[in-house]
Amino acid sequence: MDGTSAQINSRTVAIATVAELGEQAMALLRPNLHPLEFLALLMENALYPDAVRFIAHALPRREAVWWAWVCARRAAGENPRPKIKAALDATERWIAQPTDDNRRSAMGAAEKAELGTAAGCAGLAAFFSGGSLAPPDAPAVPPGEFLAAKAVSGAVIFAAVAKEPERAPEQFRSFVAQGVEVTNRVKLWEPKS
Repeated sequence: MDGTSAQINSRTVAIATVAELGEQAMALLRPNLHPLEFLALLMENALYPDAVRFIAHALPRREAVWWAWVCARRAAGENPRPKIKAALDATERWIAQPTDDNRRSAMGAAEKAELGTAAGCAGLAAFFSGGSLAPPDAPAVPPGEFLAAKAVSGAVIFAAVAKEPERAPEQFRSFVAQGVEVTNRVKLWEPKS
């Protein structure tokens, strides 16, 4: 195995570990698996939440929040409840302009939408993406390194199962395909030149 492959494949193990994947998912890990091969194995074995967590922990934060927002928006449908729409709008503002004010606004809207919703988790992910968790006039308290990824995972998983749980496998496949597309767009697993 060349150095580039070894580096990429060690990322597969590192991402799976920090994403806290389940036992079945971790049992599928092999040292020579490229991240996309590992994702394919997760999907083949219907380990959909693990596939979501893997992608969420691999993506850069802003792109991960965008993925969460897209999934939450799709799950919300054409006419979301006002609190859900407000959370989606606030998260979209942060994605377009990742300022601290927009980040805090996304959190406020997420709380109103409830954190047990896809839209609420997407807003929470924006808030956890950086900055401080403390009020603006208090000493800075940085978010944990993987808090945004955990909130992104929650958003995508809630989006897949909330409305029509019987369609969850189909939703997961669609959302994971979208996540993989994002990894390809940001050239996440291409060798660095």
